[in-house]
Amino acid sequence: MALRVNIWQRSRLVLLFVLTIALLGLGFSPPAKAQAQGDLSLLGPALPTNFLGEDQSPNPTEINLGRELYYDKRLSKNQDISCNSCHQLNHYGVDNRPVSPGHKGQLGARNSPSVYNAAAHIAQFWDGRAADVEEQALGPILNPVEMAMPSQEAVLAVLNSIPEYVDAFKQAFPTESNPVTYANVGKAIGAFERGLVTPSPFDAYFAGDESALTSQQQRGLSLFVENGCVACHNGTYFGGNSYQKVGLVEPWPNQKDPGRYNVTEQAFDRMTFKVPSLRNVAETAPYFHDGSAKTLDEAVRRMAHYQLGKDLEPDQVEDIAAFLEALTGDLPADYIQPPTLPVSTAMTPEPDPT
Repeated sequence: MALRVNIWQRSRLVLLFVLTIALLGLGFSPPAKAQAQGDLSLLGPALPTNFLGEDQSPNPTEINLGRELYYDKRLSKNQDISCNSCHQLNHYGVDNRPVSPGHKGQLGARNSPSVYNAAAHIAQFWDGRAADVEEQALGPILNPVEMAMPSQEAVLAVLNSIPEYVDAFKQAFPTESNPVTYANVGKAIGAFERGLVTPSPFDAYFAGDESALTSQQQRGLSLFVENGCVACHNGTYFGGNSYQKVGLVEPWPNQKDPGRYNVTEQAFDRMTFKVPSLRNVAETAPYFHDGSAKTLDEAVRRMAHYQLGKDLEPDQVEDIAAFLEALTGDLPADYIQPPTLPVSTAMTPEPDPT
């Protein structure tokens, strides 16, 4: 099944790329404003209010529990790192470092992507190794470089030592006889992350408000499509919905990380990564899986060169970057407010710096 999906995704990307090139080859160049309006068909549907399934409704007790777990540093071995340490919700879900420090200051191998809008992506992590945010939330807790908890049992020992957490799990999962489970940690954090939505000026423009984007941003949108950026960065999230080889036209300078190949062991996945969403991209520097681009302008230039074989003019880069700034959304200030965490007891394990 995974192989069939992968082939379908690649076929879709190839078709989009071919159509883009074909339109350019035919001299398709309508006025910028009209073209920008027409481009919207590739960049929808509209942003939802949450990332739950059609038959689901938010569970406030589960969301509240997930918020507490997201901010709780006691889920790390030395009790000094939480999900929010690397994915800072008041900084658009990132820490603005090339790679993030973990247990004992160890550095991760890849740039920490934003958690905002991530629940809608095709998969999680740069290499897509987790199917959803519920699965993704559990990975860093046990990763020896990140939060470094030695086992699931160690995590549950912390939670079970805190009566407020035990009660919160019972309320969030009322049909379960033993609700304090590692799987439910992921479910609760995932429930919280499915509400991390950031509506932006572009969404107002998509809904019909032409004044939501400046004339420069509208030019940038047209250039974004004209130059083929939309072949990969398409849909509601401007990416996050497919995998692509980095260095598609020109070899990527840093070949150390083979990307999705580590997951599939398929030769065609070497140097392939999940296409990142461009929502909030103006706030999430540095860029790419290796954090190698410090500025948005640099990221635009490098993508054009390595992925499209184009060297853009400075004014084109400025216009595209201006358009990407229109994807900066409003943070849900009340939703992400750090909670008052349950209090430790004498039974709560002590921090372990080893």
